[in-house]
Formats: sequence, C-alpha cells, structure tokens
Amino acid sequence: MSGVQVLNEPQPIELGHGKIELEVFLEPTCPFSKRAFFKLQPLLSAVGEKNVTIKIRFLSQPWHLFSGVVTRCILAATATAGGREAGLTVMSAVYDHREDFESDDHCTGPHMELSPAQIVTRMSDLSGIDLSEAFKLKSVDQALRWHTRYCRQNGVHTSPSFAINGLVNDAISSGQSIEEWSQLLGFGAPARLAASS
Repeated sequence: MSGVQVLNEPQPIELGHGKIELEVFLEPTCPFSKRAFFKLQPLLSAVGEKNVTIKIRFLSQPWHLFSGVVTRCILAATATAGGREAGLTVMSAVYDHREDFESDDHCTGPHMELSPAQIVTRMSDLSGIDLSEAFKLKSVDQALRWHTRYCRQNGVHTSPSFAINGLVNDAISSGQSIEEWSQLLGFGAPARLAASS
C-alpha cells in the first residue's frame, strides 16, 4: 500500500445527478445496511443516473462497538485524493469483511481485544487505501459530527433508513427489490425507464 495524498475536506458520497434525491442512512457494520448498500449501483443503473441523486449518510450506532471508528475511516477515505470513490472502496471492503469489524452479540469474542489503531490498519489493509493520516484530520471529526447531527435532526434512528426529497420514508426497506425501490421513487418499471434515459 503506497502513501495516499490527503486533502483537507471529506467529500460527499453521492451517485447520480438527477432531480429526485434519495438519501440512504447506513450503519457501516449493520447487515441490513450492507444489503441496501449493494443495491445502490443497480438502482442507479435501473433508473438512470440522470434521474436520481443518491446521497449516502452515515448513522453510527453505538451497539456496533467499532461503528464510530469504522465510520470515521470511511469519511477519512473521502478526504484523500480518491474522494468519493475511495469512500465507496472502503465501504465495500467493510461490508465484504463485516465479520472483521463486529463483535459476537455486540460485546464478546476475539474482536474485543482490538484497538482503534488496529481497526484503522485493518481497514487500510483490506481496502488498499492508507487511512492513517486522513483519520486524524479535524475535518473528518467535523464530518462525523455533521452526519450524527443530521440523522438526529431528521429523526433517523434505525439502519438503513431512507428519505426521498428530504422526507424520511419508512415504506422503503433493504429487503425490497430494485423494482420496488424504483416504484417508491416514482418511476415505472426500471427496464422501461432505463431504455428511455
């Protein structure tokens, strides 16, 4: 792993650039958030990137013991020269290796011996992105606080949660299909929509 250029500010993780805004509130070590995360790119492909903007928000939950460190690492990745793509790479690495960041029953098992520094190193190794310097940025701390406040302000307490055009929508869940998400966003059948994009 080579040295990574660190910028000053974490970059937002957004996909697409359409008029409809879908905010997805994810907990980086939650199995249901994992399921939702891996549906975001297929949803974007189905409805067309000109039709929707997907904004990832982070909902760190304290019962996931390493959540704060893991979330901070993802935000740190976005503060590197890789920006959004680096953040997505680190998120994918976390979700692909979720068991490396989650204690048994949230409170037991071999991970209880891990330090925050070991978590940062583990995430750097798995993603191939050196997070050690960016993790220390004050702007990363501020971004983590912003995400926390934003979730609280919007009454978001469970993961994943979803908001369409600024309004939290409890009808959307990670267990639904891409087709169901597309319809809840106001689109018809995804294949028909993608063909017209």
